Amino acid sequence: MKNILAKTTLFLVLLIGFKGFTQNKEISIFGEIKDAVSKSTIPYATVVIADKTTKQVLGGTTSNEKGQFNIKTDATNFYVEISFMGFKTQKLENLDYNQNILNLGTIVLKEDSQMLNTVEVRAEVSKTQFKLDKKVFSVGKDIASTGMSALEVLNNVPSVNVNIEGEVSLRGSAGVQILINGKPSVIAEQGGNALGTITADMIESIEVITNPSAKYDAEGTAGVLNIILKKNEKKGLNGSISLNTGIPDNHSVGVSLNRRTEKFNLFTQLGVGYRSVPRYNENINTNKLNDTTIVSNGTNYRNESFFNLILGTDYHINEYNVLTLSGNYAYELEDQPSRTNFELYHQDVLQNKWYRTEVTDATNPKWQYELNYKKDFKDDEEHTLLFSALGSSFAKETSSEFDNTDVIGTNTNFNQQTAANYNQTDYTFKLDYTDPITETVTIEAGTQYLINDVGNDYEVRNLNNGVPQVIDSLTNNFEYNQKVLGIYGTTAYEGDKWGIKLGVRMENTDLKTVLTNTNEKNSQQYTNFFPSAHTSYKINSDVSLQLGYSKRIYRPRLWDLNPFFNIRDNYNVRKGNPNLLPEFSDSYELTGIYKIGKATMNTSLYHRYTTDLVERVFTIVDNVKTTMPLNIGTNKMLGIEVNGKYSPLKWLTFNGDFNWNTFDRNGKYNNQTFDFTGTSWSSRISSKLGLPADIDIEVTGNYRSSYKTLQNNVSDYAFADLGVRKKIMKGKAVINLAVRDLFASRIDQNESDNINNYQYSYSRRGRFFMLGFSYGFGKGEAMTYSGGRR
Repeated sequence: MKNILAKTTLFLVLLIGFKGFTQNKEISIFGEIKDAVSKSTIPYATVVIADKTTKQVLGGTTSNEKGQFNIKTDATNFYVEISFMGFKTQKLENLDYNQNILNLGTIVLKEDSQMLNTVEVRAEVSKTQFKLDKKVFSVGKDIASTGMSALEVLNNVPSVNVNIEGEVSLRGSAGVQILINGKPSVIAEQGGNALGTITADMIESIEVITNPSAKYDAEGTAGVLNIILKKNEKKGLNGSISLNTGIPDNHSVGVSLNRRTEKFNLFTQLGVGYRSVPRYNENINTNKLNDTTIVSNGTNYRNESFFNLILGTDYHINEYNVLTLSGNYAYELEDQPSRTNFELYHQDVLQNKWYRTEVTDATNPKWQYELNYKKDFKDDEEHTLLFSALGSSFAKETSSEFDNTDVIGTNTNFNQQTAANYNQTDYTFKLDYTDPITETVTIEAGTQYLINDVGNDYEVRNLNNGVPQVIDSLTNNFEYNQKVLGIYGTTAYEGDKWGIKLGVRMENTDLKTVLTNTNEKNSQQYTNFFPSAHTSYKINSDVSLQLGYSKRIYRPRLWDLNPFFNIRDNYNVRKGNPNLLPEFSDSYELTGIYKIGKATMNTSLYHRYTTDLVERVFTIVDNVKTTMPLNIGTNKMLGIEVNGKYSPLKWLTFNGDFNWNTFDRNGKYNNQTFDFTGTSWSSRISSKLGLPADIDIEVTGNYRSSYKTLQNNVSDYAFADLGVRKKIMKGKAVINLAVRDLFASRIDQNESDNINNYQYSYSRRGRFFMLGFSYGFGKGEAMTYSGGRR
């Protein structure tokens, strides 16, 4: 009897303990959120768990990019509430769960038309999202972005820098591949100013990919910048308009329209404007062997009238098949008046003084057309097949006239004329397949074929008594043809805590160049493999780690290979190198993402090893500085980058970005050693202050340290931007005032000093004022809001 009683007591104790244990065990709740009409997923929707009796919130989360969410709770008497701006809130009660798992399946949200008509645009600073293999920087809500071109927007993105020449670098390194909507584009070419035709209000977001997976084109040793343009898909007629004006002249009008029906989504964007970009330059070239010095200074103007039209349509064949046809036409008219003053000294005694004026006119038409077909499979909306065919052309016809006028002495330079006819045609064909085999495992495969066909016909003429005479040694037609075939495959696992993505890409390159009048030909053909690996681990809700590796390539462009140079300044010229080889890099990166109270921060430690490094090396002969790209050895770079956001108060937010790196370069050329080490760092901090009456103030400060190159010492600089915003008409309209380079302190200075020569250059653009107005109608939003779902 005692034995039975003891066993019964033990059983009851274990039963009570087990019951208490099961009651305290967490319940895992997951599901997917979709738009009831379009059937598309809704990212960033709010999911809240609340107590049925007290209505107290017990926990919450937001859906991810795929509209999916996963949240846990140890409560038993609760309900789930799903909400998103512009949609009716869904409240889910009487929930049944088994084995502590609650699968809510697909939750559909219906549009709330009354709410959409009264929604206010919330003025927030841009933010950065972290994904397994990239960072996504949302654009369009910063005050100081008023009237900006795409190049100026890029200069506000963490990790990215755009110098005064318009050259883009990532973490201090050139060799950046710039894409538009994930594809190569003539608009993204760094050889010209095509990105200037895209304004900030056309951009949805910019993806910063420092370690791209094998899915991406392997071009760009520093990484990839992918500019995502806006395309609204809200039902009905939606649109917005923006007006901008500024000093120096910077005037533009932007219109965005979208019409969504059951089968069609028609979209268009139009940008028209005029801008004047003055730049003051100084140069000193000293030949120590004969004790002569050339000093020059002057202001160059780049005046541009631009027009940009994007027009396209999505045809929803059925629920699983969409056909998209789009076109982009851009046109620029350039006028570049300038005057440069020259002085020639021998043993510090002035020998000659003259000035050189330039009158340049150029027309730049650009076309781009694209056909996309996307197929979704019934088993999973992430199971897709995407085919795209893209064609583009860019032409630039330029004529320049240079006149030299003597002031003191007799100048031996002739008056000159130049003419250039540049044509570029590109074709890109892509096929991408994505299959989520399970909820956690996804495979990707695809191929891409890229054709670049470029020609540059350049002619220089001397004017003798007003009669033009062609200089044969400076005149030629350079033709460049490149074909790249790429094939890739990746596989990824993404669990609640841990994720990994592995991939490999094979690319075959076939490059041919020819100088037609001398019949000098150059041919290169090579096949390379580009592996990639990324992994992430979520330690807890506040701390995550990411680790990545990729191999990249930088292929020389036409301007790197063309041996003919522009004679805009006879004493500072640039030319290409037809024998230039591609450079390769291996990139490693470890990133920690963490949240501390009201602050969020991420820290990245990165290392990059580059072979056949391309460097621009100059020589000085008779006071003429000639710069040419060369393959100079190897480079090892080690760096650390920190990005953070802190909001101590609802009306005050700080954003910061800091990047430091050290490098070790080793190489030789023509018996000259180019071994050297150096460090550089840059930082950016911005603060946003919310005031009464819907007024916001934003201040951004930037600093770049001095650093060494192969032959130069580059000075540091600091500059600040200021912006003020006022919302009117219940947030449907916004007025912006921006001042860029508030103190006119963004100055580039380069200095080189050796046994034979001394060279110094100085460049400054100055202060810019901008005033902007934007208005959203229908269900559209004022253009200070990025236009995407939030």
